[in-house]
Amino acid sequence: MPGVIRRLLGGGLAAALLAVTVAACDSSGDAPAAPAEVVLDRAAETTVPFSVDNAGEVVLDVTTSAPGVSWGTVGSESAVVSVFVDGTYTTDVVIPASFPIRRGLALGALTPGKHNLRLLFAGDRSPQGSSTAKLSDFAFRTIAPGDPQYAAARNAPVLYGRTAVNPALLPGTPATGPFQNALTDAPLVAFYSEAPTAVSGHRLFTYSMIWSNEDGGTSTPALMARWGRTTDIEWTYQVEVDAAGNAVPGSAVIQAPEHVQAPFTGRLEGTHPVLQTCTLNNNMCDPTDGKMRFSLALGEPLDQADEARERVMDRNPWTYWVMAQEVNREGKVTEAPEASSTDLISDPRNYLYLVIRKSTLGQPNTDDAWVGLSVGVRLSGNPNTFRSSGVYPAWSIQRDSPAQTAIALPPGTVAEDIASIQATRLIGAGYDTGARIQVDSIEQAFFLGPDGLPQKSFLFTPAKATLTAAAPTATLFRRPTGTS
Repeated sequence: MPGVIRRLLGGGLAAALLAVTVAACDSSGDAPAAPAEVVLDRAAETTVPFSVDNAGEVVLDVTTSAPGVSWGTVGSESAVVSVFVDGTYTTDVVIPASFPIRRGLALGALTPGKHNLRLLFAGDRSPQGSSTAKLSDFAFRTIAPGDPQYAAARNAPVLYGRTAVNPALLPGTPATGPFQNALTDAPLVAFYSEAPTAVSGHRLFTYSMIWSNEDGGTSTPALMARWGRTTDIEWTYQVEVDAAGNAVPGSAVIQAPEHVQAPFTGRLEGTHPVLQTCTLNNNMCDPTDGKMRFSLALGEPLDQADEARERVMDRNPWTYWVMAQEVNREGKVTEAPEASSTDLISDPRNYLYLVIRKSTLGQPNTDDAWVGLSVGVRLSGNPNTFRSSGVYPAWSIQRDSPAQTAIALPPGTVAEDIASIQATRLIGAGYDTGARIQVDSIEQAFFLGPDGLPQKSFLFTPAKATLTAAAPTATLFRRPTGTS
């Protein structure tokens, strides 16, 4: 059954047929024109012709939505559209919401000329409650040789979805089989970082993925405390490239199970390594048996020494909504979680999300012995201190550089209720190393709105403080009192 290509929303059959004709070829007979909207009913498909002016890595930017779909609703979590380029299966798109979301899809290396994009509503991997997928505002762009991002784009990995039986979910459901990433731990956004190497002109690319959650590994409350989110952000693949942008032989590694760095020994599609998420906490394997395929376009590079990785979520605010929907659907949220709970969190809209810039001075942290930082919030008229780490020192922030955390506050708390913010040095593991923690600033602070999307940050402040074993706590922010 063919899909419908629309140029005017709400148009009838004649308008739809006209749109197909116009999309096939413009009035000059040259480059095909992208449709304004494609609507795919279940099992429907359609073909969108497009042209490429220059050879390079081609990206499709497209807006997706699926009426009646919500990532938080069992049975209607998503609609999946499979994308084929010139007949070759290229990527799946997991559409998690009825509202529009802008996505970037990497279509691979293409030659100049005309090409075909086949879009298929993938009924085999879409939950039964989803019936329609919409794609609109098609924009094709080429990252060509000479572009600053070309080397990163041409060496980016392609990921296949998890196929292993998933004990975290109900046996017998699609989520335990080869299509589970359509319902859990979906890949949302890909990004990369780059750094110089010891060889002049060479660069080290580190590729990462933001997953909607992790079904194994760190507990949900610990994720909020240590990382300020319940998404899972993992690096997947790392490679050194030479001055020409070619991968240096033997330099490629993956983040393998147990977070071990292992040599990449898998296959390449042209210059693109092929990997698979193979654990419940989204680590990589290079043998692949996946049925779902994900080739997401890279955004701008992220300098992880200067920016928290969660900045990528800030630039894609819908990821916070997906995050909250998944933990609610999976029963990880309760109205009144105990401070000592290791399984349940408060509604994500009740948290203060805060990014703090810190560094550890003196003896470096190790897995066996480290000191961390916990953020405490005091509210006006409330005697309690609400701590990011709760009652667990191991949930304090171990990593340096800008780091995000989240602090559960009473429902309805707003920025004006915050009287002060403190930082406290804790022994996270092992013995007290004697290391000091230098705090430089609070980079941002925000709440999620009623719609689950992040509100504007209300705080950025220098907050110079040195935390020691003898003086472990310092106030980073205090709301002025009185009138001016």
